[in-house]
Amino acid sequence: MPPQNQKKEPSGCGCASIPFSVILLFLGGGYFLFTQREHLLSRVIPANSRENIASQISRFIPENLQAKIPFLNASDSADAEEISKNLPQATPTPEPTPQQPRLPAAPISNPSPPTPTAEIKPPATLPKNPPTPSTPKSPWEKKAIRGIYFSRYQVTNNATEETIRARVRYYRDRGINTLIHGVWGNACTMYKSAVMQAKFGYESCPNEFEDKWLDWLIDEAHKHDMEVHAYFEKGIKIDENSPAFDLAVQRGWIVPGVDRTHPGVDHYVLNVGIPEVAEFFTNILVEFVTKYPKIDAVQWDDYLGYHAELPGQVDRTLELTKFVKKAISATKAANPTVSFDICHHNPYWAKRYFAADWENWGVDRVFIQVYADENFAEELPYVEAYDGISITERQFNRLEELVMNPKVDNILLFPLSGNPEKMADEVKRLTAKIK
Repeated sequence: MPPQNQKKEPSGCGCASIPFSVILLFLGGGYFLFTQREHLLSRVIPANSRENIASQISRFIPENLQAKIPFLNASDSADAEEISKNLPQATPTPEPTPQQPRLPAAPISNPSPPTPTAEIKPPATLPKNPPTPSTPKSPWEKKAIRGIYFSRYQVTNNATEETIRARVRYYRDRGINTLIHGVWGNACTMYKSAVMQAKFGYESCPNEFEDKWLDWLIDEAHKHDMEVHAYFEKGIKIDENSPAFDLAVQRGWIVPGVDRTHPGVDHYVLNVGIPEVAEFFTNILVEFVTKYPKIDAVQWDDYLGYHAELPGQVDRTLELTKFVKKAISATKAANPTVSFDICHHNPYWAKRYFAADWENWGVDRVFIQVYADENFAEELPYVEAYDGISITERQFNRLEELVMNPKVDNILLFPLSGNPEKMADEVKRLTAKIK
């Protein structure tokens, strides 16, 4: 027989003897787990079991209390969301500032160069002399470089001296002060080249270009305080239409694989890790800045790079850096006044996806390509940190924002339509509204 003073053990679950404060603590904890289910339960409970949590918990709670517990009565995600809105908001813990902006998985590739357009016919009344400014400069006119790209021959091809000079004034009167003119593309020069002749047996791309055409362009531009930059389209990439393609294949100049960063065009990349290839490009640069000593700058774009998806996963970052540094040094030795510029992806994308560690190349100016609106906000800090931006017609909705941003020093315009004169007309119309 048990001692008289021994307490009798209660029968059942014992819920009635539990203090009400403990019950509230239990319910509050369950409530918290429900609201934080995405962060806590997903770590320990399989996805196919989470939907039954409320029913399992309700087995241990008296029916007269279940109706008072919101999360046990949330019939769907909408109800649960409504409940979570009424919870007290905790003070968030600040996250450390990331070193890189949040970026999409892959960069937006450079649009293909525009195809040559029909000859521009400037208005007959186009003024021959620069107008005398009668008002202070507009925000657009305060940008140091207001440049527009021309594929090879778009300004100079098969043109008289009068036509070329009139075209320069045509763009000047539309607020453009820098002409970025193609002089190279698909592994051949626009102009007659002794380097091309010695290496491949022909002096240029098939065309009717006369060397003096570019001289007239530069001369007229300088008369109006404009600049001409030589645009090396496609950089170190070629396609099967290049007159150098077969010889490049025979000589083993092309890295394995096809570069498809631009949809619809199969590009092949010349290997500047081969001394003969590196020397060829360097000699082309030296020849050009010597042949046209008054050129203001040379510019390369994101086609100066190796796409990360090429077969073999070979890291060519160091050999590309070595090549560019030597090319810049040789160019400057031949013409100390010329600026060596690039228009490329931001430094994170360039190095990660194209082996282009351009922050260590020693270039003079860097313009960031922003050819898609969806990542504009992430790209803008890079634009502000470096020398400016290159946009297409698709970013005209951002033009006023860029013009009014004092941290954006220079704006380059890439006519994706292949129609630079139409683009220049639209830019004039848009910028005239910006006060």
